[in-house]
Amino acid sequence: MLTPKVQLLLTGNELMTGDIVDSNSAMMAQVLKDIGLGIMRKVTVADDLALLVSEITYMASTSDILIINGGLGPTVDDLTAQALALAMDEELSEHPEALAHLTAWCKQRGNALNGPNLKQTILPSSCRIIANRSGSAVGFSVRYKDCDIYCTPGVPHELKVMLQEQIIPAISKKSPKNLIADITRLQVFGLGESSLQKMVDEKLAQWPADIDLGFRAGKPLLEVKLSINSERGLALKPLWQKKLADALGHHLIAEINEKPYSLAQHLINQLQQDNIKVTTAESCTGGLIASKLTEISGSSNCFEAGFVTYSNNMKTAMLNVSADLLTQKGAVSEEVVIAMAKGALLKSHADIAIAVSGVAGPSGGTEDKPVGTVWLAWGGINDIKTQCLLIPYKRNHFQQFVAEIGLDLLRRYQKNITSIPNYIIDNAFTTKR
Repeated sequence: MLTPKVQLLLTGNELMTGDIVDSNSAMMAQVLKDIGLGIMRKVTVADDLALLVSEITYMASTSDILIINGGLGPTVDDLTAQALALAMDEELSEHPEALAHLTAWCKQRGNALNGPNLKQTILPSSCRIIANRSGSAVGFSVRYKDCDIYCTPGVPHELKVMLQEQIIPAISKKSPKNLIADITRLQVFGLGESSLQKMVDEKLAQWPADIDLGFRAGKPLLEVKLSINSERGLALKPLWQKKLADALGHHLIAEINEKPYSLAQHLINQLQQDNIKVTTAESCTGGLIASKLTEISGSSNCFEAGFVTYSNNMKTAMLNVSADLLTQKGAVSEEVVIAMAKGALLKSHADIAIAVSGVAGPSGGTEDKPVGTVWLAWGGINDIKTQCLLIPYKRNHFQQFVAEIGLDLLRRYQKNITSIPNYIIDNAFTTKR
């Protein structure tokens, strides 16, 4: 049995005008890829009956599976059922299952059935219902031109449930029994897509065609995905995944399965495992590092206190940073972040600390310390490391990346990674020291 050819048809004026961003096709592509199926073609059209009939006719004749998304609602511009019936030269009729679903849905919410709502029960006569656990419009499927067509609602969470509970199991039954869908995801920090691609081109030039290598940019973690759909690919995977991991070095955070983790989650997991407490001393990030840590359930086991000392006076009052030191060196200096880290450790009795002080902008920069300059200090009371970076981003992006770099430096410290990375994300970060 050959691998089925899959196409997507998305409908809606809002998609064409940009009023709604298409996230549904990405969701469908992901769940299909997880069972070893790719999408060969995707088309988006406006709410136009003639266009829909034309596309349905063509796509059904050139694919084995067609998923139509959108156009199942109660308004005049919801045309999927009508278009499909015209394409198939089939009558529309009130479907008893769709009517029963809509009646129960309205009763549960205290709504009266009306003409527009009842439009959602008028479907091609040969269709089979796909249940909708949360919305008013059922989905439905038909067989046309030797193609299985699945019609789905445009509401993302309704679509997701239909895919997971009904459509994907149905498709899987008709897919080749020996279809392989092996996917490995790696989280990476400190490399952008272009830098990562350059590294692959230079260090892994013989990358095998049997292992599909893909990148997904994120803030801040980039995902590298290895996808395999052949026995040969599975056999090659251990060797080439190790080669990739070696090339990534300490930029590789972890291999993940389904749930992506934040840098804060990785750090909290490590600290809990080692029974280590951490504290923060923040100036330019305004408590953002502490906030990222405390977003994680169970963080209270390893984080008891953080210090936001935005002014020089508070650096002195809360962390015992010498006023003379602040005058002589300035708040954005190696000496001051070391003093901040030590002060936070002494006040909190934590084991390790991260301290940051920088020029977030858009004003306040000088020739020696332009906007984007930041000093970081991290480590234990007798083992403080430092680094200065220039991060020429807008204020909120600067703060976000400084916070994430701080978390990564602590992660590296706790894992006994002695090298200090040269953080470069597509040349946006440049090391000052």
